[in-house]
Parts: sequence; C-alpha cells; structure tokens
Amino acid sequence: MEIVITGSYEDMSAAAAQAVARLLNAKPDAVLGLAAGEAAAGMYGELARLHREQPLDFSQVTTFNLTEYVHLAARDRQSDHFFMQENFFRHVNIPPQNINIPSGTTDNYRAFCAWYEQRIAQCGGIDLLVVGLGDDGHIGFNEPVSSLGSRTRLKTLESQVVRDSARLFDRPQEAPAYAITMGVGTILDARQILLLASGAAKAGAVAAVVEGPVTSMVTASALQMHPCVTVLLDDPAAGKLKLRGYYQWVQQNKPGAPRA
Repeated sequence: MEIVITGSYEDMSAAAAQAVARLLNAKPDAVLGLAAGEAAAGMYGELARLHREQPLDFSQVTTFNLTEYVHLAARDRQSDHFFMQENFFRHVNIPPQNINIPSGTTDNYRAFCAWYEQRIAQCGGIDLLVVGLGDDGHIGFNEPVSSLGSRTRLKTLESQVVRDSARLFDRPQEAPAYAITMGVGTILDARQILLLASGAAKAGAVAAVVEGPVTSMVTASALQMHPCVTVLLDDPAAGKLKLRGYYQWVQQNKPGAPRA
C-alpha cells in the first residue's frame, strides 16, 4: 500500500482526480470502478472541472459502480444512480451506454449479479477502482464477516448502516435493508485501487485497514493483499496511524527514490 496523507478533503479530492486523469491520458478507453458517497464527491467535482477546463476526455471511458440499494429506482434521490448522475455523469461526456450501475429493481438479483460480473470481464476488467470506507472498515457493502473472495451479490446491510442511511429519507422506516454490491474478490481483481477516507470518524477504520491484520471483520483490510493500492487520506483520517511519521517520510522522499 502507498499511504498518501493530504492536508484537507479538498487536497485529497484533487489528488484522486489527478490519479484518474493520469490514467485517462495514458489509456483513453480505461474502465473505471466508481463509488457513490461523500468521500468521492469532491473527486467527481474536480474531474468535472478538469473536463471543462483542460478538457479531460471521457468519451471512451466505461464505468462500473460498486453498489446500489435494493428497491430504489434510478430516479430516487437516495439511489446511487441519482447520486452519480447529479455529481458526475451529467457533467462529463461518458456515453450513457458505457455507464454500468447495479440495478436495485431487477426481477432476478442472482442472475443480474452474475451478468454484472460477466460484463466487467467482457470489458477487460477494471483498470482503476475508487472506493470509500465504512466506519467499521467495510468496502462497498461488504459488511463484517463477508467473504474476502466474494463476488457481486445481494447483501443484507448491517443495522448501523441502515440507521445511518435513514437520515436521507423522509420516512426513516423506508431506508433499504439490502443492497447489491461488488464482492471483495471483485474489488481485488481491479488493476489499481484508490481508497479514499476523510474525517476523524474514519481514523479508527483507516488504522485497522492499513496497520491491522487481514480479516473478514474489516473487509477493506483485504486491500493489503493487492499489489497496487493507494490510500488517500485527509489529515484527520490519518489521526490514529501508528506509523504516520514513516508514511509522511516516504511521501517527502519518494521523488528522489531510485527507479524500480
């Protein structure tokens, strides 16, 4: 893992956007894995700015989102579909037919999940996957004790996750208890992974993911087994890292390091 500690959420978002931009400049038809949520929202805003001003071209890009809530339609404001459209897709030039998001309203979840895995494979796999981090260290909706080899599937959400999402609904009892999520194994298949985390509330989870054991109790800890992961943190999210000084030393000295 490469641990990059930035001063602020804005700095973290800019660094994430630059990583995506570097990939697209090298491979215009890249396949991106994307996450909805606050951690990635700033990155999407920065990518939209780069598209307007440089311009950064997305016309050959294909995307796959990690998750979607069950029983939410694309038009529902709480859905990942709606979030992605409002925060990213309507601001850039990704062809609509190249956008893939799990369906929360399919009639056959098992068949849809199998198709989603097949579709990723047909597109050549994910070049760069951007993920956020749950307060308990989960990625996607791979809740604690999820299999570290799991694939895209229907998942029952942990009760705290349901309570947290209830604030987004006019009637809290309507908060979904189920979601479709890429599995941990699906995530680990990506060629590169960016993990984004911001705020002091994530500091404990970040420490567990980066410096704790690999365990299904903290599903994001499986990223330790991936050869190309960058963990982008703002200052508060890095607050409980025991080796924080070392990570910052590496950042400072990396430009002068010998070429591998």
